Amino acid sequence: MFKFSKHLINVKKSFRAFKYYNYRLYFSGQTISLIGTWMQRIAMSWLIYRLTNSPFLLGFLSFLNSLPLLIVMPFAGVVVDKLNRYQIVLWAQILAALQAFILWFLVINTSVKIWQIIVLGLFLGVVNAFDMPARQAFVPELILKKDDLISAIALNSAIVNIARLIGPTLAGILISAFGEATCFLVNALSYLAVIIALLAMKLPPKLEKPTKTNWITDFAQGFKYTFNFMPIRAIILLLAIVSIMGMSYTVLMPIFAKEILQGGPKTLGLLMGAVGIGALIGVGFVAQRKNAWGLERIIPLAAIIFSISLIIFAFSRILVLSLVLMVFSGLGMMIQMSCSNTLVQTIVDDKIRGRVMSFYMLAFLGTTPIGSLLTGSLARYLGASNTVMLSGVISLISALIFIKALPEIKKLIQPIFVKMELITPNQDSFIVHNSGQ
Repeated sequence: MFKFSKHLINVKKSFRAFKYYNYRLYFSGQTISLIGTWMQRIAMSWLIYRLTNSPFLLGFLSFLNSLPLLIVMPFAGVVVDKLNRYQIVLWAQILAALQAFILWFLVINTSVKIWQIIVLGLFLGVVNAFDMPARQAFVPELILKKDDLISAIALNSAIVNIARLIGPTLAGILISAFGEATCFLVNALSYLAVIIALLAMKLPPKLEKPTKTNWITDFAQGFKYTFNFMPIRAIILLLAIVSIMGMSYTVLMPIFAKEILQGGPKTLGLLMGAVGIGALIGVGFVAQRKNAWGLERIIPLAAIIFSISLIIFAFSRILVLSLVLMVFSGLGMMIQMSCSNTLVQTIVDDKIRGRVMSFYMLAFLGTTPIGSLLTGSLARYLGASNTVMLSGVISLISALIFIKALPEIKKLIQPIFVKMELITPNQDSFIVHNSGQ
């Protein structure tokens, strides 16, 4: 009875961010919208591979479509800190819906060309470069209590992985039955959910006046704040390496599904869905915690789980085993990402949050162009299996290096948590971790 009651308490802790009306709207709208987004991602990768039949072009086109994230996102953080974050998020959804609708129209009415896919991908990349840091910085505005932020951030990660679980599976079914165009149309319509949710929010007016500092000075300030503070720098660098070398394995998933596991769109959907299942388990683990203290120890351990799963997956030729390994890769990936996000969001100053989160999102998703190009190029010469194995090894080495820096990281962030009254002086992370469960 005691264990059952304790379990109920933990579930309540996981969902405590839902007590906020605005966050409930945000969660529901984003969930529907991101299901459509993942359907489009899977359909896009399948369309490109069907048109080109080239692993190199699969990676190269992903590189071009994601290039705006690498170039624009660091500067987008300045805009996010200067302008209204709510308005940025709202207009980003409208423009993304327009992109998906145009893509559907081209595929359904003409023989779509590669250059059209590139142009539309570049457009969406620019939109996402502003949308991603704006959404990251906007979520804390929906939460009144700092202790509830960890629940909101974890549930925010759950949104992505609910979509990752449902979207690819639906995409595989729809591509087989109706073709890729249907997925693009569903994605365009799904943006209505998040647009309606944003318009229904009740937000307090912003009282502070925008700063009149120079844009270059603001950017330099954000860069200095992010990379001069060792804990944030270490978290972002590990995330960047794992993103470049590890998470880019998704570019090669069509090859694993078709060539290695002898399947089709449904197999691709199952593989990506398995990643989503593992990620949701990881979200549940993070969301139950009391606060962000102690997450610095979990970050490298999660990266190790992710890396080892990839290494073994590279040599698997059995679908069931591959699906199990994808569950563990999703678990490790999501725990690392959620813990990193929560820790950074907790210790960062809100006035500079947009700029710091732009560098965070640059590390997490903005490095995708580099990873996609590198992964596609390596797969061309080494093969998909050897490329994924190498990616896992490099990610594993990076996690072990992070572990060596843990004492210094803990020493630097402890005063911040004490000042915020989230822990008492000299309190050990292990103790807080257990008291939060």
